[in-house]
Amino acid sequence: MERFVIWRGLDEWRAEAAHVTVDGDRLTAQGTQLGADPYRLDYRLVTGAGFVAERLELSLLHEGRLRRLLIVRDSDGRWTADDRPVPELAGALDFDVLASALFNSTPFLRHAMGAGGEARDLLMAYVTVPELTLTRSEQRYTPLGGGRVNYASGDYSANIHFGEDGLVRLYEDYLERVS
Repeated sequence: MERFVIWRGLDEWRAEAAHVTVDGDRLTAQGTQLGADPYRLDYRLVTGAGFVAERLELSLLHEGRLRRLLIVRDSDGRWTADDRPVPELAGALDFDVLASALFNSTPFLRHAMGAGGEARDLLMAYVTVPELTLTRSEQRYTPLGGGRVNYASGDYSANIHFGEDGLVRLYEDYLERVS
């Protein structure tokens, strides 16, 4: 499956466009996110087998400054950010980027959550935008059936609706897919 998708913010102005390829149990994507701050974030995501995180290249233009970040998870599960070890991410299998709809798809696809199932507590390599900082984030995905999950992290919770392609259609009160 190969798609070009566009999402728009519902709570504030933001937009994201990505070219996404799902080949078996691997996902690659190249996208751009624009925020009202204003900022521009370009990314390239590569997952390995089982939709497990492998590589995320980020390039952020904010306040006239261009910054880059390369995050890699090696085959032994060790994480690095710009070649520096990030041991606090041990056990994480996914990337997550603030305000992006794309990154919710990898755990959804890996655990086949579309039809329902058990709640999953997941650890993410989480990137804030526009700060471009990398932290550990504990998240809970509770499948609701019908291609929906309840996403929760800290005191935040929202229902996310996925299309048959495994990509976000609607992130309630936050963003929606427009193409």
